[in-house]
Amino acid sequence: MTIDERLEKLAERHEALTQTVEMLTHDIQNLKVVAQQDGENIRALARIAEIHERRLTGIEGGEQG
Repeated sequence: MTIDERLEKLAERHEALTQTVEMLTHDIQNLKVVAQQDGENIRALARIAEIHERRLTGIEGGEQG
């Protein structure tokens, strides 16, 4: 294998690695967005659970908040 062939092969591998890193970066950004949305949804569910807990406590004759 000549030097030129080796350089061409290295250039191809470098391009493939660059594309892979770009795809991984994009995937990580998407995962961060999804994780933020999940966090917001979990907080909303926790608020709903707290409201229901207060209502149930009130219905059962406990303190109302």
